[in-house]
Amino acid sequence: MQLLTSAQPVCRKQTPFGPIDLLLGRAVLLPEHQALLVADVHLGKAATFRQLGVPVPAGTTQDNLNRLTALMLAHQPAHLVFLGDLLHARAAHNPDLLQALAAWRSQHAAVGMTLVRGNHDDRAGDPPASLNIAVVDEPWAMGRFSLCHHPQTVTGQLVIAGHVHPVVHLQGKGRDRARLPCFHCEAGVLTLPAFGTFTGGHPVKPDAADWCVPVVG
Repeated sequence: MQLLTSAQPVCRKQTPFGPIDLLLGRAVLLPEHQALLVADVHLGKAATFRQLGVPVPAGTTQDNLNRLTALMLAHQPAHLVFLGDLLHARAAHNPDLLQALAAWRSQHAAVGMTLVRGNHDDRAGDPPASLNIAVVDEPWAMGRFSLCHHPQTVTGQLVIAGHVHPVVHLQGKGRDRARLPCFHCEAGVLTLPAFGTFTGGHPVKPDAADWCVPVVG
């Protein structure tokens, strides 16, 4: 099992469907399509919790947008694809969040953007049309890749999905343990780690996978 660290911020996987670059920033780059993929950003999740009276830190929206900007500056994609759950809930449609999102979108006006609807998008509703983010249902084909939110099988294509928020537990010497987000590929489905900073994770079994790449950093 290979770790993806700052010493190697890109891990290229050669697949029968085309090369895939796994990025330290919890994203995937499809070089043949100049497409950057992220899953489960969950903008507005912290605000939703605060509305319910749960004291959680502010600032996660801007942090997520800043991380997206860093990835886009580093890799210069022509297209950014959100693999579901861009907005966490209807409460994300608040003036502060939408203003921050609009300002961020204007900084990247030349980049095409598409949202593949996820389960949270169904509840939150589509982003405002003024953001110029195309919205599609899964599965959405990009060459020989099938872009989805929910992991599923699409005959003859490699599915790239989110939803699960995969994490892996690593055991070191003694009592050393680490819980790390990971890229998990099994049976023709590549699942991305959640991009959002305020998200949970679902443990996966690396031994059962075709490959599993934990992210450190």
